[in-house]
Amino acid sequence: MKVIICGAGQVGWQIARHLSNEQNDVTVVDNNPDLVARATDTLDVQGIAGFASYPDVLDRAGASDADMIIAATYSDEVNMVICQVAHSVFSVPRKIARLRSQSYLTAIYSDLYRRDHMPIDVVISPEREVAEAVLQRLSAPAAFDTESFLDGKSRLLGIKIEEDCPVVNTPLRQLTDLFSTLSAIVVGIRRDKVLFAPEAGDQVFVGDEIYIFTDTSDVNRTMEVFGKANEKQSRIVIVGGGNIGLSVAKTLESRSDRLRAKVIEKDRDQAEFAADTLERTIVLHGDGLSIELLNEAGIQNADAILAVTDDDKTNILAAVRAKTESCPMAICLVNDPSLVPLMNPMGIDAYINPRATTVSSILRHIRHGKVRGVYSIGDAEAEVIEAQVLSTSPIAGQRIRDVDFPEGVLVGAVMKDGKTVRPSGGLRIDEGDVIALFSMAKDVPEVERLLQVTIDFF
Repeated sequence: MKVIICGAGQVGWQIARHLSNEQNDVTVVDNNPDLVARATDTLDVQGIAGFASYPDVLDRAGASDADMIIAATYSDEVNMVICQVAHSVFSVPRKIARLRSQSYLTAIYSDLYRRDHMPIDVVISPEREVAEAVLQRLSAPAAFDTESFLDGKSRLLGIKIEEDCPVVNTPLRQLTDLFSTLSAIVVGIRRDKVLFAPEAGDQVFVGDEIYIFTDTSDVNRTMEVFGKANEKQSRIVIVGGGNIGLSVAKTLESRSDRLRAKVIEKDRDQAEFAADTLERTIVLHGDGLSIELLNEAGIQNADAILAVTDDDKTNILAAVRAKTESCPMAICLVNDPSLVPLMNPMGIDAYINPRATTVSSILRHIRHGKVRGVYSIGDAEAEVIEAQVLSTSPIAGQRIRDVDFPEGVLVGAVMKDGKTVRPSGGLRIDEGDVIALFSMAKDVPEVERLLQVTIDFF
């Protein structure tokens, strides 16, 4: 597949890394020659320095025979023009654009992206993706990572193993005997900063970060088995009333459990806008780092703080300050990956990287055939791929134990006829089943072969 990626920032670079590792023909375009050089020096890609919205630049990038173009520059308008030029001049079959402005995303204007108007096949909104990720974190506060699969029936949980974990030093194969009705399956372990797919004889040790698939109905029990309490939350303080904070607050207002949220926003105009937009949420104008304002928001009685401003340091410091005031759960937005190692020493419970979230969303649409979801784990170390099994797939009709999966691939969850089934060695995978696979990055091409994934441009 020939792909042109416009924008060589963190998102563009990560997408280029994924696709080039899978032996695709990738060309990166950016008007910053240094970013293009970084991509071509570190990845097996071609690079073009220039403005990606210019037809002659896209022509040099090979747009005339490209299968897909991904517009991920920092400008919404440039991304839209890129897609228009790619469609009108070069007839590129599939166009994906990252758009940040909420005005472009309003449902009443959705006709804007029809082929006879502004031809964009897939619109990715980082803010909406991040807001959804924040809500996922709130649903499992003791997990450092979480994502839903199989129509919400199955969950991936990331859990840090502490000394009070009841199953420390227990071989994974024994978990089925000890908890016969538990649906949980450990699919990944990060130990000493190295992520791997475990074998049945492996054990979990204190300090490990593990990834577990479990039925959504089993989340609380799974957390308890691995030494974590999953307490229900009812009071949330949100620092940052921009697009992300506002989206989270609006969603919380619409939920049946009616969590009570308070929003702190530093910019007066944005605070007033948030107050006018929200119906039941109190909005406070001021600095989220102010202990007085945090106290006014009720941080001592809050179940969690979400620090989602556009400044990493503000988010980290607000989270730390809240923890010193006995707030049990702190989640912060962090754009700079070099700050991630500080999270654990500072006592921050979970972080969200907007770039990683956006990358996962774009990957989901790149593998468009029968792939229903893709979730990128860590620093693109692994992926969880959810796909429907085709009749032509090599795994159709086979039992899991008989499939020649690579060592870095494990079956996390299976859905048959709308019901989840615990994946055991004797389970047969049939055409039409939906399967969620944990795969180390190097094994993704083999997973796609086994699933007979194809790119569906239309």
